[in-house]
Amino acid sequence: MTPHFIVNMQARQLRRNASLLRAFRRVAEGRCVMHETNSLQQLADCSDIIARERPDLVLIAGGDGSLTAGLSALSERLGDDGLPAIAPIPAGTAGTVGRNWGIVGRPIARVQRLLSGPPEIALKPTLAIESFNAQEDVTERRLGFIVGTGLIARFFRLYYAAGAPGYSGSAKVAAHIFLSSLVKGAKAREVLTPMPCRLTVDGVEQKAQAWSLICASVVKNLGLHMMLTYRAGEAPSMPHLVASCLPPGQLGPRAPLVLAGRPLGGKGHVDTLVTDSTIRFAKRDAFVLDGDLIEAHGFHVRAGPMIQLAR
Repeated sequence: MTPHFIVNMQARQLRRNASLLRAFRRVAEGRCVMHETNSLQQLADCSDIIARERPDLVLIAGGDGSLTAGLSALSERLGDDGLPAIAPIPAGTAGTVGRNWGIVGRPIARVQRLLSGPPEIALKPTLAIESFNAQEDVTERRLGFIVGTGLIARFFRLYYAAGAPGYSGSAKVAAHIFLSSLVKGAKAREVLTPMPCRLTVDGVEQKAQAWSLICASVVKNLGLHMMLTYRAGEAPSMPHLVASCLPPGQLGPRAPLVLAGRPLGGKGHVDTLVTDSTIRFAKRDAFVLDGDLIEAHGFHVRAGPMIQLAR
């Protein structure tokens, strides 16, 4: 069956480098069906085509958000059990999820290899995330790999306000927050102050009514070698959940523990493999799924399907 190739035209590398798109077209010609998408509607349209033709392999060019959006659109149409093998092609800003799988650089060479013969397949776990409204009616279901709120959502707001400057820019934002936490500065208070929300883990509501950090993941490295979810992937059907209610002055200085892949610790913290968790915001607020900011009144997190990663 002819492979399909979804190219997110809004991905960072494709917006900045017109020659990359031309190279994708040359490599794809006569070897796969290529879809150039500029919107979620165009992604939905090409996903309808893929669902009808049911190829064995779908390549997705872009960053983490492109991968999550493509995977979610395909799951909506084909079901979790009907997903084809997925091949991420790095063409976005960071590609954190792909980096966890050893997928870095040289997107053209990767496309050429994948289209030259049957790929090697590795099974990888996912998250299934359901966002909900004030009545807790599910409004959207997505598949992804890293989800979080609190300081994670606030960090990404600063990151996007700075123009999404990539890995070097992320490091500068993170360093600013860390240094501010050491002197109890305003930036640390802005990002690290616990936000009002409730956390339920495997049916048990946690005591804290405000959390500075909540993150669930099926990959260890969250970017910049932040190994917060150091047990991710240990049990594919159980994501690693880490949550902290520590104030800025105590949370910020624990960053070296995260870099070392050690437990964050602290009073009231949660650090465990989970079957199901739910975050309920005090009012409509933001969480982040693989780099994309999403607003809702809360969200459920559980293990998603195992996907076939084409290598």
